[in-house]
This record gives sequence, structure tokens and C-alpha cells, in this order.
Amino acid sequence: MSGSYTTTTTITAPPSGADIRPEIKDDIHDPSYQDEEGPPPKLEYVWRNIILMALLHVGALYGITLVPTCKFYTILFAYVYYVVSALGITAGAHRLWSHRTYKARLPLRVFLIIANTMAFQNDVYEWARDHRAHHKFSETHADPHNSRRGFFFSHVGWLLVRKHPAVKEKGGLLDMSDLKAEKLVMFQRRYYKPGLLLMCFILPTLVPWYCWGETFLHSLYVATFLRYAVVLNATWLVNSAAHLFGYRPYDKNIESRENILVSLGAVGEGFHNYHHAFPYDYSASEYRWHINFTTFFIDCMAALGLAYDRKKVSKAAVLARIKRTGDGSYKSG
Repeated sequence: MSGSYTTTTTITAPPSGADIRPEIKDDIHDPSYQDEEGPPPKLEYVWRNIILMALLHVGALYGITLVPTCKFYTILFAYVYYVVSALGITAGAHRLWSHRTYKARLPLRVFLIIANTMAFQNDVYEWARDHRAHHKFSETHADPHNSRRGFFFSHVGWLLVRKHPAVKEKGGLLDMSDLKAEKLVMFQRRYYKPGLLLMCFILPTLVPWYCWGETFLHSLYVATFLRYAVVLNATWLVNSAAHLFGYRPYDKNIESRENILVSLGAVGEGFHNYHHAFPYDYSASEYRWHINFTTFFIDCMAALGLAYDRKKVSKAAVLARIKRTGDGSYKSG
């Protein structure tokens, strides 16, 4: 392995907690933004999304009944596909491209863009734009999945209706130049539809059926529909449950919360109060590997020289924030 692949530096933010990413600033919460007075606009249902999402979940429920008669390799394959898909969101669209919390060399970026396509949760550019808006305008109408509109809306309802005008307006003003300049992200965006059909639906159905003789029904409903529905809901819980249930040890003035159960399902994304307080920390948590497979994965990639410049908030900055804005639930150690 060449020397150019061995840099694994970790950059620690100073005690002041200052943002240490020159690339972006539009994922930092803007407390000055407030919703306009007046009634919210009437909901416009997107019936295509409603029908497709309903069919997917009916298929996933049927897939649950088929799990006991699945071949072991099919269950193992579906689980591995779930973890890889999840990493495409957590290590890829979220920590790498939305927040620029670390840097990745080309082989890792290619892996993450493929894994992200497997997850089918919109292309990286659109995912990152919505997520930066979520951070900057959290819990307002400019937040795509505003948790103040209820659990169902923040979980899945926001995908079943037209975006609030404020989401379109404010999202369109965000600086996305870093992603527009990245050829791999723009390549995925250009060819996203055929890519997702292949990686999210066709491949996971054909592999068990062709490689070890699984039935077509088991392959389709377990390895594809059930696996995809689990990945979706695990990710959505970060938007819903982790904004409604849990403690706020780092900042009691924001709605995001620490939720261990969400972290288990979303491979490390449930330390949400910390993440909103310090969005530039590559671990999205104070505790690196604790219930955080995504951080373990990034650290493994760093050991291979494929990830570097991992940003980490200093302990002094964390303790200062806890003292200043925490809800008193923090327990050291």
C-alpha cells in the first residue's frame, strides 16, 4: 500500500467548540429563524408515494411470515445487505457528505456511493440538502421532517405529502457547492433511478434465488422488501423517536435527544442531542464505538488509510456545553 494511503489523522476541535470544517457552515442551527405567523398550508398528498409505501410495507409484513422458512444464507445475506445499506446512509450521506466530518479516499467514496444507492433514500445530493436544512432550521416549517408536526409526520408522513414552501425556499438557498463539485456525487444523481432499481430491488432478489436456490418469493419478500423496509424505518426513527423520546444532556434548548434504541437500529445514529450540538464530530457521539458501528467502520477505514482528517470535539468543549445548556441528565463515565 502506498504512503499516500496511510494518513489517518484525527483533528480535535478546540475547547471553544469552534467549527473546524472550512467546507460548509449551512448545517449549523440558526436560532434566529422563526416560522411566519398564520395557519400552515393545506397538506397536498402524493398518492404515488402513499400507494408505493403501503405496498412495500404490506410486502414486508408478508416477508416476516416467510422468515421461518428462509434458508440461513438468505437471512444472513439480508442482514449484511441491511448493514451495508445503512452505512451508505450513516457513514456516507450523513457523516461524510452532509457534514464533512471526515475525508475519504476514492475507493471508500465509491463503496459508500454504491451502499447509499442500495439504501434508496434519495441520492446523496438531495439527502444532504434536506439534512442540512433539517439542522439549520430544526423544528420549524423549513425543516423537511419537523418533529413538532407529530411522530407520524417526522417518521414517514413528510415523504407522503408535498414539501412545505419554507422547505423549498430555505433549502434552495443552502450552499451545496461542495457536492456540486464532487463528480462521484453528481454521477450518482444523474444515474440514480436505474442504479437504485438494480442495487435495491433486482440484485438482492436475484442473488439468493440464483446463488443458493432460495425460492423467488423468499428472495423478493425477505431479502428485498423486508430488508428495505427495515432500513427505511431504522433511519426514519432518527427523525422521529430521537426527536421526541430521550434525554438532552448536551443542549436542553433543542428537541433532538439521546436514544439508545434508535442507535441500535441505525448503527450509531441515536446519540442525537450530541449530534445536533456538535454536527461536525465524525462519531456523532461523545463515545466513539459505544453502540456505534458506523464509527467503528470509519475507524477501520482510517486504519486502512481510506479515511482521514476525522473531526472530534474536545472533552473540554463537551463539558463546557453540558454545563452551559445541558438538562442535568449527563453522567460522566
